[in-house]
Amino acid sequence: MTPQTPKRPFLDHLEEVRFRIIRSVLAIAVASFVSWGFAPRLLQFLIKPVGHVVFLSPGEAFLALVTLTLWGGVILASPFILYEIWTFVAEALRESEKRYVLLFGPLSLLFFMAGCLFGYFVVVPFSLKFLLRFSSSSVVHMIPVGKYLSFVAMGVVSFGCVFELPVVLFFLIKIGVASPVFLIHNRRLAIVLIFAISAILTPPDVFSQLLLAVPLVLLYEGGILFSRWAFRSKS
Repeated sequence: MTPQTPKRPFLDHLEEVRFRIIRSVLAIAVASFVSWGFAPRLLQFLIKPVGHVVFLSPGEAFLALVTLTLWGGVILASPFILYEIWTFVAEALRESEKRYVLLFGPLSLLFFMAGCLFGYFVVVPFSLKFLLRFSSSSVVHMIPVGKYLSFVAMGVVSFGCVFELPVVLFFLIKIGVASPVFLIHNRRLAIVLIFAISAILTPPDVFSQLLLAVPLVLLYEGGILFSRWAFRSKS
């Protein structure tokens, strides 16, 4: 029989989750401190697509820099955060399955970064081009810096997270939790959940929801294709 990790009390798991969350928050704080040094230059880089932004209250520009610093901290700390997640997951795996963490840990970081880059270089410019086309000589856009940074940050980090979907599906197949038949059978439910999550993560307009939901659906379909290959290789 394959040896398994001894079961631990539920409260011990909660304590470990709390410990890892605290460590992740501390990592974000340290990374945010580092990102503060180049936050003004990063802000200048981010506002190039719209030319300029405005602030509507005396403290808004400062708060925008703080927000940008925190989002930068999240991205810089993402390798450590993913490490904490995967080491926690590894404790629940059989000894024969723990080797998968060595593959899916770096793979999840690669997909997260790819999603962030896709969000910034593809989704955000396309969204801005579409939404700003409705301005005219009588309707001029004046974008508050805080809302603009929130728009960009959500676009970048959201796509970084949703790009993890194929990795998660591939991993579940490898450890025998799911199968291609299960994913196909639950496709309709998954699509409903995808649109619900997109409505939560994006601004309240249909266009933004579609920009997140459609790639996520495609990623789910790609996950099914990967899962078929993983299921065959597993068997």
